[in-house]
Amino acid sequence: MCTLRQLGAAADVSASFLSQLENGRTDASVGTLRRLATALGVAVADLIESGAPTAHRVLRREDRPEAGLGSGARKFMLTRPPLRHLEVYSAEFEPGGSTGAEQYTHGDAQELVLVLRGRASLYLGDEVHELAEGDSVEYATSVLHRLVNAGEGTAEVLWIISPPTPDAETSGPGA
Repeated sequence: MCTLRQLGAAADVSASFLSQLENGRTDASVGTLRRLATALGVAVADLIESGAPTAHRVLRREDRPEAGLGSGARKFMLTRPPLRHLEVYSAEFEPGGSTGAEQYTHGDAQELVLVLRGRASLYLGDEVHELAEGDSVEYATSVLHRLVNAGEGTAEVLWIISPPTPDAETSGPGA
């Protein structure tokens, strides 16, 4: 989250203009909408959606955005942009699959990993946590981390991150 002043600086408009726009007292040009969308990390369509936002945003399994993690793994986004207070991903790891060869960080948020199926090794800096089905671990996203399928079958994990990391859509594999 950011203040109107911070958003205005990022989009090259004044905080008072943003306040007037928010309250329906002025309109924005397409160029201004593009700058605002870029600053917020959303699509222009998200800014001009005509319907009232719904509290229940259904995302069907077959419609989940998918990102290959490489290294024998696939990641699925379970929360839709614009991300509000948390981001959630599920991932499937083939035997030996991982989030990559190197540990990584992203932002400064809390992250929880829950093993839904199989086994996983979670590397947190110099520590290694062996996790079985149903096990979870919580840590700061600013800590170096990496996840590896430690079992013989497919492993499925769930990541919950709050608040969303600023680079959520372009960050490392776990985020």
